[in-house]
Amino acid sequence: MTAASRVETLLARHWRQVTILTWLAIAAYWLWDHWGGVYWLALGDTDDNMRLMQVRGLLAGQGWYDLTQYRLNPPQGFNIHWSRIVDLPIAALILIFKPFVGIAWAERLACGIAPMLPLSIAMIALAFVMRRLIAPSAYALGFVIMLGGMSAMLMFMPMRIDHHGWQLAMLALTVAGLADERQARGGAIVGLATAVSLSIGLEMLPYCAMAGAILTLRWVWDAGEARRLTTYALTLGGGSALGFALFASNANQAMRCDAMTPVWLSVLVAAGALLFGIARINPASRGVRLGLAVAAGAIIAGGFVGFFPQCLGRPEGVSSELQKTWLNNVREAKPIYQHPIRLSLPIAALPVAGLIGALVALWRARSTPAFARWMPVTLFTAFAVLMLLWQVRAGPAAQLLAVPGATALAWLLVPWCLGHRLMAVRVLGSVAVFLVISGTAAGLALQFLPAGKPSRTTQIVQRANARCASIPALRVLDRFPTTVMFTHVDLGPRLIVLTHHYGIAGPYHRNGDAILDVHHAFTGTPDNFFSIAKAHGARMLLTCPNMAETTVYRAKAKNGFYGQLAKGRVPSWLVPVPLPKGSPLRLWRIDYR
Repeated sequence: MTAASRVETLLARHWRQVTILTWLAIAAYWLWDHWGGVYWLALGDTDDNMRLMQVRGLLAGQGWYDLTQYRLNPPQGFNIHWSRIVDLPIAALILIFKPFVGIAWAERLACGIAPMLPLSIAMIALAFVMRRLIAPSAYALGFVIMLGGMSAMLMFMPMRIDHHGWQLAMLALTVAGLADERQARGGAIVGLATAVSLSIGLEMLPYCAMAGAILTLRWVWDAGEARRLTTYALTLGGGSALGFALFASNANQAMRCDAMTPVWLSVLVAAGALLFGIARINPASRGVRLGLAVAAGAIIAGGFVGFFPQCLGRPEGVSSELQKTWLNNVREAKPIYQHPIRLSLPIAALPVAGLIGALVALWRARSTPAFARWMPVTLFTAFAVLMLLWQVRAGPAAQLLAVPGATALAWLLVPWCLGHRLMAVRVLGSVAVFLVISGTAAGLALQFLPAGKPSRTTQIVQRANARCASIPALRVLDRFPTTVMFTHVDLGPRLIVLTHHYGIAGPYHRNGDAILDVHHAFTGTPDNFFSIAKAHGARMLLTCPNMAETTVYRAKAKNGFYGQLAKGRVPSWLVPVPLPKGSPLRLWRIDYR
């Protein structure tokens, strides 16, 4: 037996151990590479900062079902629409590390390690898929390709503690369930992964719906798939009910549209009951099965329209003003073709290769039993690619779901190149094929495109964003007695993480009134700011000159309160408070006398 054969046999026989060791190696490297971010508690996203605050509240004794953030918009606090599911691993790691390193370092280490935990689940699920669809050892190549999908990998890296990594892991489990030959296990995996994902948040709702549609269509085509659909229906309804009972916050008991509330619980339980019923009937005629599936879909859709008409628009349910000034301007919510090629090409390269690979594999398997396993995976991959035409934030999911198809394509083309009679094809061709399929070539190609140096304004904004959110800049505020600080919306979550002060707002849609108050205060007249700040009980004003959010204030109202402040026109009721030399922040005491 050759060395290559021994390695292939080892990979095939010990795939679980190899997968875990590979994950540990990736995690160790990432932790080393991001150690600076761990040291400085560099939670770059507002949601990551808010997640840590939710965990702190839980560990401090805040109620399990109370997800109100009382450090923003006091005294009533800020209503956060999340669940406790993602808080649990972070809290557990903090409790484990705290006796050995103290609370500050325990938080740092937990924030560094927790995001990498769901990557292990995603890798096991993808390895499961690739072993069954391609070859027993193909998963090793798939892991290398997976690392080329940087949009997806960024969701698992240290300090990215929000829920996206866990939802991507549930998505990978969904693919594993779709590809599983064992019907009961496959259906249960898809149903439970869907229930967990939606209990975390509704971001993956379109993918969850598509997975259910694929399983239903599979049963329509083949009555022998009834057991898979039955177990899916039971675990979908039961898992969703359990997730709601265990994790739905007090605020999510209302008939809201943006989280796992009674609205979506009703839909999921009803869908599970209907699918269970038609699968148990399981008529022999394909036409009758199709009719039952269509009827079930019509009942679910009609019931949703009839009982929950308030949810037919945007699920956030914000005012038209907030939607126009805030939500509609979120870059990630725009389709991929509206973004520059330097952003869109690296995101789309791997998904496109994955779809091509899945289609090729499906065609090659057309006369074999593997066709039934490749079909649902191919449909799911195609759906993920189409989602990019809706919102570019679908990039991480599209890249992760592309891994099986891209691996299948590489598994076909790389050996062909290696066996070619020309050395140039064997060497250069193999490398080129791998780079193109993994999406790495797209990133390299951008090096040859005219990038254009960032403007001076852009550089100034980027520098302000980074410096104002840093520990050295914000920790000095703790020398002042605890108070309510009126500051920018995007700085609010970071302020409460790094200081003992209170803020007014954060970028969370359920608290649109507070967000608009901040916008109106900074863009209106000085007198308007004064009255709004007083109504919120703010005693200090904290600004970050040239922060991205401030450019919006100045563009919208050049002579508004912030525009005047930026020009040095300070009202008499603002008393400057000195900060250390070189501080990027500006601080004033608001004198209400």
